[in-house]
Amino acid sequence: MKKVIIMGAAGRDFHNFNVFFRDNENYQVVAFTATQIPDIEGRKYPPSLAGKLYPEGIPIHPEEQLTELIKKYEVNEVFFSYSDVPHEYVMNKASEVMAAGASFVLLGPKETMLHSRKPVISICAVRTGCGKSQTTRKIALLLRDKGRKVVVIRHPMPYGDLEKQRVQRFASYEDMIDQKCTIEEMEEYEPHIRNGIVVYAGVDYADILHQAEEEADIILWDGGNNDVPFYKAALEIVVVDPHRPGHELKYHPGETNFRRADVLVINKIETAKPENVEIVLANAHRVNPSAIIVKAKSPIFIQDGAAIKGKKVLVIEDGPTLTHGEMPYGAGVIAAEKYGAAELIDPRPYAVGSIKATFEKYTHLDRVLPAMGYGEKQIQELAETIDRVPCDLVIGATPIDLGRLIKTSKPLLRVTYELEEIGSPNLTEILERF
Repeated sequence: MKKVIIMGAAGRDFHNFNVFFRDNENYQVVAFTATQIPDIEGRKYPPSLAGKLYPEGIPIHPEEQLTELIKKYEVNEVFFSYSDVPHEYVMNKASEVMAAGASFVLLGPKETMLHSRKPVISICAVRTGCGKSQTTRKIALLLRDKGRKVVVIRHPMPYGDLEKQRVQRFASYEDMIDQKCTIEEMEEYEPHIRNGIVVYAGVDYADILHQAEEEADIILWDGGNNDVPFYKAALEIVVVDPHRPGHELKYHPGETNFRRADVLVINKIETAKPENVEIVLANAHRVNPSAIIVKAKSPIFIQDGAAIKGKKVLVIEDGPTLTHGEMPYGAGVIAAEKYGAAELIDPRPYAVGSIKATFEKYTHLDRVLPAMGYGEKQIQELAETIDRVPCDLVIGATPIDLGRLIKTSKPLLRVTYELEEIGSPNLTEILERF
């Protein structure tokens, strides 16, 4: 029996355990390590999810203890199981593992993809913040308008009680409140719910699939954090961002998605430099010449946008896009410039608590405030930070209505954006063939 550590971030790691290790007597998983997500470490993967081989559950430790844990437990193999990181980062971790004496392993799609009784379309991306969510929304509505019953299964974000989050079903705003969703979760679920689409998520993606199949004609895998799909898809659609040209070949496992894609959606063409669009297209033709290329844009709108002209504004952007997505700006900055803001106020001097710590960790950020909200305390700190910033108004560019969650004395204008294809081929034509 090989002793194993699974490196993760409360998502892919749990899935890999469930489908490969849970009842596998050839391995003993001695620990998970956790990174990226606050307050995950120090908990246990519970016995009810871990199975009969782990009656005490499995401890979750900070990744910083990895070398110490390898030596303490005489670990044979370490399985890297999280996403949206540079290839160099992956090999740095591999070097750390091997220096401690263990083997470094990646599980591939054949060993981790579950098969569905219903047709599956997956929508993934090469990086966080490419525009995958609006692409998924567009496809869901196109299928619904054809009379298909569509259910979305979202990549996991189980940051609370893992037992209670084994299978989650969201069909209303109240469901999100009842299940104590974070801002990051709401950003992904709320737009689908607003469109009348049921969303599943959680921890055990076999159980999730079995329930979703009971009410779906077609299942959409709404991938997160540029991970590889958990389900075998009949059609794999992958979104690419020309604002970060070359990243499609430099990040794990985004490059895997880029090479596997049946359809590559080159998004944000209207705001990207033409030479960057050409770099992305050249890479696509070189490493995945059989993929269908769809060109698209994500136009930005603000109701009452005229109020922005000449004002000092605070811009709030989607958190993951800015943090591990490494974008210095998002739709909010583009909207502020489009509508003539006089100045973008730097929020860093006014940040408090965990929001201040976020800026200290992600030093590429200056003119924008990431919408961090992994718990009630962090949401309160986000609200306090907003109130401290000396601005005329706030531009909120997250996919949710922040005004429902955060009470502030400042006017808050909401940015909206949806996918629009440019010319042909387009998603309607591709779905007709599918």
